[in-house]
Amino acid sequence: MDETYKSTFDNFDYENNHNRLTPSSPCPVLYGIRGDDDKDLINAKSLINSEEIDSWLIFETNQGTGDHLQRKTIGDVQPYQSVITKGAISKAPLTIEGGHVIFTIKDSTGEIDCAAYEPTKQFRNIIRKLSVNDQVEVYGGVREKPLTINLEKINITHLEKQVEKIENPICSNCGKHMKSKGTGQGYKCIKCGTKSNNPLFKEKIRDIENGFYEVPVCARRHLSKPLKRIHHKTF
Repeated sequence: MDETYKSTFDNFDYENNHNRLTPSSPCPVLYGIRGDDDKDLINAKSLINSEEIDSWLIFETNQGTGDHLQRKTIGDVQPYQSVITKGAISKAPLTIEGGHVIFTIKDSTGEIDCAAYEPTKQFRNIIRKLSVNDQVEVYGGVREKPLTINLEKINITHLEKQVEKIENPICSNCGKHMKSKGTGQGYKCIKCGTKSNNPLFKEKIRDIENGFYEVPVCARRHLSKPLKRIHHKTF
């Protein structure tokens, strides 16, 4: 159905094998198809195998629109709001008990924790790749205690350049690698005694790119706008 009718969205989570069409509660609703084109919805219905349908209805809704979100500076974020805010990462992502991943962002008005909870599944792998001074725009609902933004999606706007040591400095006299004198004490050539504080570095390749990342379909709130709709500029 998804392949045939591209205007539908959030019907099935292929990464986590989760059927999003059917309600989890015992109710008379058999399934609901989300989409942008009413004709496609009618045609898509014919591809679904289900119990006998008594009646069906198409209605316009704000599901998948992001209508719940308000842009805020960090200092203005309050509990129970749903917000978009941005800042630089001040505390690197940390995985805590339960598999939740927490990091902190700050701007000129304040600092706040952000969380990718365990139900967001593989989305947490993206969050774990973030580092201090990366700049991000975060989307999500706000938990009261501790004050935390529960991430729905994230827009990475800047990745801080990182370097990594590749080898000890080479002695200019002997042409051989120096030995470390200990943490923070520099390096010394064991043959001639030449000293240096400058090991060789190279830029570290970040296994992540700027751009939007979202939680999987199985963890998505009904109002959250999927990236499919953002990129296609449906709303």
